[in-house]
Amino acid sequence: MSEARGHDTSYEWKATLVLSLAFGLVGLDRFILPSLFPSMRDDLGLNDQDLGNLVGILSVAWGAAAVLFGGLSDKVGRRRVLVPAVVFFSLMSGASGMAAGLTSLLLIRAIMGVAEGAVAPTGVAVVVEASHPHRRGINNGFFQCAIALFGLGVAPIMATQLLQHTSWRNVFLIAGIPGLVVAVFLWKIVREPHQLAGAAPAGAGAASPPLSSLFKHRNIPLSMLALLCAMVGIFVLSAFIPSYLADYLKLELTDRGFVSSAIGFGGAIGQFGIPAVSDFIGRRMATALSFVISAVFLWFFIHTPAGDNTLLFVLLFGAALFNFGSLAILAGPIPAEAAPPGLIATAAGVVIGAGEIFGGGVAPSIAGAVAQSRGVQYTLWLTMAGLIAGLIVSVFLKETAPRKQKG
Repeated sequence: MSEARGHDTSYEWKATLVLSLAFGLVGLDRFILPSLFPSMRDDLGLNDQDLGNLVGILSVAWGAAAVLFGGLSDKVGRRRVLVPAVVFFSLMSGASGMAAGLTSLLLIRAIMGVAEGAVAPTGVAVVVEASHPHRRGINNGFFQCAIALFGLGVAPIMATQLLQHTSWRNVFLIAGIPGLVVAVFLWKIVREPHQLAGAAPAGAGAASPPLSSLFKHRNIPLSMLALLCAMVGIFVLSAFIPSYLADYLKLELTDRGFVSSAIGFGGAIGQFGIPAVSDFIGRRMATALSFVISAVFLWFFIHTPAGDNTLLFVLLFGAALFNFGSLAILAGPIPAEAAPPGLIATAAGVVIGAGEIFGGGVAPSIAGAVAQSRGVQYTLWLTMAGLIAGLIVSVFLKETAPRKQKG
C-alpha cells in the first residue's frame, strides 16, 4: 500500500478523511449560528452588533488557542490535543442551545473557540505528516474544504429546514452529536510523528528549534498578514450574509438558506481545488489570482438586486470559492513548507492564530458596528478591502511548492 519507500499511502487517505470529518464538524458547529441568528434575535433580545461580537469572540479564542495548542501538539502529541478538543467543542455546541442571554452565549462561544482552535493547526500538521510531498496541497485542501462544506454549505440548509420543525435551541443540540462519534475514530486512526514510516524513534535527534526560528522564513509573517486579509472576507461574509439577505434584500427564509449556502459549497470547492492547483502553478500565483477573482465576483454580487436568487447564488459561490481557496493555501501548505522540522503545527498555529484574532475576531466586530450604524449592506465593502489588501501582500510570498522548486 505504499507508492514510495517509507510512505504509507493507506494511512495517508485514512488520516486525511477522518481529519476532514472532524474539521467539517468544527465548521458546522461554528457557522450554524449566523443562520439561526434571525430566529434567536427576538428570543434573546440581540442585535447586529451582538452578532458581530459573537462571531468575533469565537475567532479571538480560536486564534489564541491555535497558537497555544499548535505548539503543544508538537510536544505532547497529536491525539492528546485533537481528541479532547473535538469532544469539547461538540459539548459546547449543545450548550449554545441552552444559553439564557447574550452573556452566557458569549462565554459558551469563547470556550468553543478554544476547543476548535486546537483542531486547526494540529489537523494541518497531521495531514502534512501523512501526505506524500507532491500531495500536500491537495490533501490540505481536502481537509480544509470540509469546514466550508459542512459549516457554510450544509449548515444554512440544515438550520433553515430544521427551524420549520423545531426550535433553534434543539438545532444546536443536534449539531453537537456527530463530533462525539468522530472523536473515537480520531483516537483509533491518528498516528504520532514518531510512529510514521521513516521517522526517527521517539526522543531521538536534536531538540526542537526555538520559536524565533519560524520567522527566519519570510513566508511566515507574510502568510500571517495575507491570511488576516482572507479571513476578513470570509468571516464578514459568513456572519452578515444571512442578515444582508433578510434585512436588505428581504428574501424569504428558505431563499436565504439557498443563497447563503453558496458560501459553503463555493468555499468547499475552493479550499479543495485551489491548493491542488497550487501544487502545479505555485503557491504565490494561486494565492494572488484567488484574491483578484474573488474581488471581481464580490463586486458583481454587491451590485445585484433582489429577484434573481440563482444569480445571487452563482456570484456568492464564485466569491467564496476563490476567497476560501486563498485561505486554504495560506493556512496549510505555505506555513508547513516554511516551518523548521518539528515546528509544523506551531507554524500553522501562529499563522492561523493571527488570521483568526484579527481577521476573524476584530473584523466582524467592526462590521457589526458598521451594520448597526450604517446598514448591513456596507459590511460587504469591508470584505472587498480585505481582498485587495491580501492581493498586495501575497505578491511578496516566496515560492515553496515542491514541483515549482524542482522545475
